[in-house]
Amino acid sequence: MKLTNKIAIITGAASGIGKAIAKRFVAEGADVAIADLNLEAANATAKELSAKGPGKAMGVKMDVTDEAAVNAGVAAVVAAWGGVDVLVSNAGIQIVHKLEEFPFADWKKLLAIHLDGAFLTSKACLPHMYAKGSGSIIFMGSVHSKEASPLKSAYVTAKHGLIGLSKVIAKEGAEHGVRSNVICPGFVKTPLVEKQIPEQAKDLGISEDEVVKRIMLGGTVDHEFTTVEDVAEVAFLFAAFPTNALTGQSLIVSHGWFME
Repeated sequence: MKLTNKIAIITGAASGIGKAIAKRFVAEGADVAIADLNLEAANATAKELSAKGPGKAMGVKMDVTDEAAVNAGVAAVVAAWGGVDVLVSNAGIQIVHKLEEFPFADWKKLLAIHLDGAFLTSKACLPHMYAKGSGSIIFMGSVHSKEASPLKSAYVTAKHGLIGLSKVIAKEGAEHGVRSNVICPGFVKTPLVEKQIPEQAKDLGISEDEVVKRIMLGGTVDHEFTTVEDVAEVAFLFAAFPTNALTGQSLIVSHGWFME
């Protein structure tokens, strides 16, 4: 399985999981668009990864909730490199509240980034994949695509929704050689997760240490966080897999926190 000369767009890729996936893809010879709200950070990541090669990277400013911005970003990548082979819809946020206290504006914001973002970027990339007769769409789900936790009504709803969207794309895209799959990580120690620790400690009335040991890692087989490299390896598998045999699937990467 190879990504040499493949063109990938990864959203939310200036840091965290997205950056780790971009690093893995560039190391395999792919040309990767680092799509992010923060263009300065995206350009810095692109410069860093391009220096290591053998693939190239470019920064692209993209608000995944804005259709015009998504279309413009994808068009810029196609103009620069000639197409799109892989989309990784990774941009995401976390907001935690008890459901009865969840501000509707925050609910809509979270769903827009996760679900609207996946829809809009897929819609923009699919015609270019169809033109090539091949492609891979990868959504960043979560164990919360399969399971629920208190305080995360919007996040759990969005992550469940990504599996449904991916399955539709897998069926619609099959005749064009396009696959769609979902990565479902457990807790990955990124700034997004680190931000949750004090928030959950406050909302649940427990210590931050208890949040980590009991809430985040209590269900794992080894009490370890999933790493960004773990997730990037699964993204590479989905991106480089050579046939439609692997499509419409979701793969859990969680140290056994959730098992199917």
